[in-house]
Amino acid sequence: MLLFKTKTKIIIDTNFLMIPGEFGVDIFSEIERILSEPFELCVIDKTVEELEKIIEKNGQKKEGFNAKLGLILIKQKNLKTLSSSSEGYADIAIINLAKLSPEKTIVATQDKELREKLAEIPVRTIQLRQQKHLILG
Repeated sequence: MLLFKTKTKIIIDTNFLMIPGEFGVDIFSEIERILSEPFELCVIDKTVEELEKIIEKNGQKKEGFNAKLGLILIKQKNLKTLSSSSEGYADIAIINLAKLSPEKTIVATQDKELREKLAEIPVRTIQLRQQKHLILG
């Protein structure tokens, strides 16, 4: 018997980290509002790489600013960075990590295709609704 419960890992996707810059929504207080279980906020290494590529490509544009803000929030909120063994896109790495412990994983993403693939596992997701609040799906 376990004497302590393991925390649910919330894996935050690239597009989700850009919500604060794009819509002005505090995703971190919103996550606390909708979840009652103990959790740990995480990103995968591929998400950090994707944000850096967006900054490189869009420097001074709004998208570049939103990506910079995402990287700042990763450090500021002390998000745990998970290593992904898969090559390619962050989505594949997120799916592979979610499969390891689906009942203790939640993925925060705006990506409809990714949410559909996660639903097949099944893994819970968090998404933005009406550009102002988060819901657990």
